[in-house]
Amino acid sequence: MTQSLRTLLIHWRNDPGSIYQSWFLWEERIKNFRSIRRGIQKVVEDISEGTFGNAYRGSSLETVVGSIAEQKQIFKGADHAFLWKPRLRIPDIYENLENQAIFGKFLNSCLCCDSEAKVVQAIHELDQRKIKGLGPAAANLLYFLHPTIVPPFNTSIVKGYNSLQGTKVKLGRWDAYLTMRQGVLMLNEEYRDLLSNDFGAIAGFLFDLGTGRYLPPPELKASITPEQWEEDLKRVREQGAAATSSQSKKERDGERTHTELQGWLRDLGLSLGFKVWIASNDRTRTYANGKLGDQCLETLPTVLMNLSGADTIRFIDVLWLHSETLVVVAAFEVEHTTSIYSGILRLYDLARSESSIAVRGLYLVAPDKREQEVRDQLLRPAFRGVSALDVRFLPYSELEKHRESMAKFGEGLKAIEAISKKLS
Repeated sequence: MTQSLRTLLIHWRNDPGSIYQSWFLWEERIKNFRSIRRGIQKVVEDISEGTFGNAYRGSSLETVVGSIAEQKQIFKGADHAFLWKPRLRIPDIYENLENQAIFGKFLNSCLCCDSEAKVVQAIHELDQRKIKGLGPAAANLLYFLHPTIVPPFNTSIVKGYNSLQGTKVKLGRWDAYLTMRQGVLMLNEEYRDLLSNDFGAIAGFLFDLGTGRYLPPPELKASITPEQWEEDLKRVREQGAAATSSQSKKERDGERTHTELQGWLRDLGLSLGFKVWIASNDRTRTYANGKLGDQCLETLPTVLMNLSGADTIRFIDVLWLHSETLVVVAAFEVEHTTSIYSGILRLYDLARSESSIAVRGLYLVAPDKREQEVRDQLLRPAFRGVSALDVRFLPYSELEKHRESMAKFGEGLKAIEAISKKLS
């Protein structure tokens, strides 16, 4: 770039009406990062617990996106991309529960990310899902999680970038956004002394260019030719395909395995004459040419609904209940790749909810190789009381090997106890 762009940046920084002065240096800006992060955590929790709902209005997402839209003029209209368009049925994260879960997982991954590579990986994985209407506008959420990794995104910012670089970035495409992001990073690095590690500064400059408040210096030549842009775009697409192919397969296999294990436990429980409950957020998952919740209880029995821990109990992966009394006979938490910690807590909440609910079997179902991890978790001080509950470890291999014979010849919990291991 030329000295004239440096001169323009200096003028922009000193202009009282620029985004730099009106928003980037705004004292309240940093405080908003904390509240918006908490809001995104709430969205993830609601989706995970099945309480998000099927509409934007009134949801936790509306609250957090509304907070972003109030961040001065640079984010005005940030909520437009998330508003439900009934004729187009987009963005498809309200009526489609699977897409909603994918969106929640995406946000949770970015909440937990600690590196640029992991954030970009999460974006590539979301892009591979091809959820209608869920495009780079979601980068505005990520900016408030990772301001030094993810630049904000809107129409004016794109216009500003195109006018400065001579590119033709298209709205609504993640691959175009990631390619533009690379160019933004290069610009920011070159003029770091006038901008910031926080990409809000350069996004503000591009926004002011895009709205016409400033024009690129007339002698400034486009720094990216159409051919270079296409090459960069192709490279990003190839990186995305390479980054997600093995990871996506691994995650799909993991998801299938978790669902498959729940299905095994469902079918075994029904064969043994029990009523079966499937976690409320898993009931609609596809399994065996139907839904995982087929032939299972549609609502928790009243005796469980009235317990203090009912909100947690309904998310236990599988419950076997006595066919007449509907008392819980056994509870199973399947921990394929997820934290053992959360599974133990749910079983613990069930066992402690009410003394009259005497659960005979509490089982952590996991791959054989995770047995030591399960034992290590139970040694934590927080679980001192768990040892008295006789939580047992049920390895995948034993369940797979014996489930069919148990379904034919088993009775009660005798067989399942025989193939499981004591942990206390």
